[in-house]
Amino acid sequence: QVQLVESGGGLVQPGGSLRLSCAASGLRLSTCAMAWYRQAPGKQRDLVALINSSGVTNYADSVKGRFTISRDNAKATMYLQMNSLKPEDTAIYYCYAREPFSPSYWGQGTQVTVSS
Repeated sequence: QVQLVESGGGLVQPGGSLRLSCAASGLRLSTCAMAWYRQAPGKQRDLVALINSSGVTNYADSVKGRFTISRDNAKATMYLQMNSLKPEDTAIYYCYAREPFSPSYWGQGTQVTVSS
């Protein structure tokens, strides 16, 4: 059974850093496209960062230069390093993964709150 489990969220002050992790099971991670999405209350779920199976990354304009997505296939884990956090980064962050010829999968989400 496919499972994605996020961790690492929490409360941080503006300018601080957090690292989110997404542990995957039931997936051949080396073939997956993976991404982080986020959703704030009353807003749509938006793409934050994507990393394909070759390690090529893409970022939303709002996080470029501050966030870094990475993956460790041997550990079956994806990461999102978030630096210089802003209050507008506050959201639930979701892990996403998709194998070829398979449906998309989502984690349960982890809350990130940026506040003084």
